[in-house]
Amino acid sequence: MRVLYLHQFFATRESSLGLIRSYEFSRRMVQRGDEVTVVTSSSRLPEDYDRAVFAEGEIDGIRIRSVRVRYANQMGYARRMWSFILFTVGATWLAATAGKHDVVVATSTPLTVGIPGWIAAALTRTPFVFEVRDLWPEAAIQMGALSRTGPIARIAKWLERFLYRRAHSVIALSPGMVAGVIAEGTEPERVHMIPNCSDLDLFHPGGKDPELVERYGLDGAFVVGYAGAIGPSNAVEAHVPEAARILEERGRTDIVFLIAGDGKCLDEVRRLTEGRTNVLLVGSLPKREVPRLTRTADVLMTLFADVPILATNSPNKFFDALASGRPVIVNQPGWTRELVETHDAGIHIPVGDGRALADAVERLADDRALTARMGANARRLAEDEFDRDAQALRFIAALEEAAAARA
Repeated sequence: MRVLYLHQFFATRESSLGLIRSYEFSRRMVQRGDEVTVVTSSSRLPEDYDRAVFAEGEIDGIRIRSVRVRYANQMGYARRMWSFILFTVGATWLAATAGKHDVVVATSTPLTVGIPGWIAAALTRTPFVFEVRDLWPEAAIQMGALSRTGPIARIAKWLERFLYRRAHSVIALSPGMVAGVIAEGTEPERVHMIPNCSDLDLFHPGGKDPELVERYGLDGAFVVGYAGAIGPSNAVEAHVPEAARILEERGRTDIVFLIAGDGKCLDEVRRLTEGRTNVLLVGSLPKREVPRLTRTADVLMTLFADVPILATNSPNKFFDALASGRPVIVNQPGWTRELVETHDAGIHIPVGDGRALADAVERLADDRALTARMGANARRLAEDEFDRDAQALRFIAALEEAAAARA
């Protein structure tokens, strides 16, 4: 099978961001003999790809075609939109000139990545598959980035429905996303639910990392870990500073928050926790280094802002935590809450409630048998339902089914 795969933020395990789904699926397709061409931006690639407007190379057998486009989590919404537009233009050329393929798949976000994917598929009369990682533009509207009645939102809504209609099939990453896609008029039989995954070879239970313990003075500490973006949608600043203050007031000097990541809200988190010894901000880590943090943590957090659409998320950090065999504290009322409560793999807290976070952490710190049981259940859930290899087979099957429609 020859696959043309469009993802603006394609990244490997060497990247400091956790968006490695397209890389992991692509390398598994290559290993089984498929030809995969990825069209992406240079923003998550080695610096060699940033030396020309258009660049081409190979990563683990995956053909890479990239366009030089800047993007960072710290950018404002206007600069982000400009980045999306630039990528759309450049990626359209790279996709249209990538040669013949059996199937074209574009993965959001942003929603605009579907434009070059659909154009390349239409020009070559190739089946088009659209993967939805976020319900956009609804997410942008609820986050306040777009006005619901503004022209950009109306255009984005039209584009969303257009791409759903034109796709042979749509892949969504959670039950809530499936429902959102169907609500826009997509036939249910054309929608596949393939969630984010647990990389069981990369994340696994184990002892605390000695180097991290020594570097950050964590010997004997109960560590609450977080590894991921620190932006408006994550609301780390709305949970951790208050929880840290409360635990300090309670005299819980044994509990420490270990936070890895970067984003627009990092400075705010730093300001709100200044002077507190129970919050350690350690910066971004390459994906391959994150397991050292998750093993050092006794419990891991998956946090989001008080925005209803975020309850449909399928967050990478959640599945990393499951694979690490650690209890997961989640704060959304949707799918992740159902998973941790049904499988006794963690604790749900209300959104924006730092006191509830402090209470949950203290409960786990004081009941190590509970922590161990929830951690074992988390790993079992990762193995049984979210193993990357198993989900990759489902993804490949969906692409094969679409490719067969061309015959």
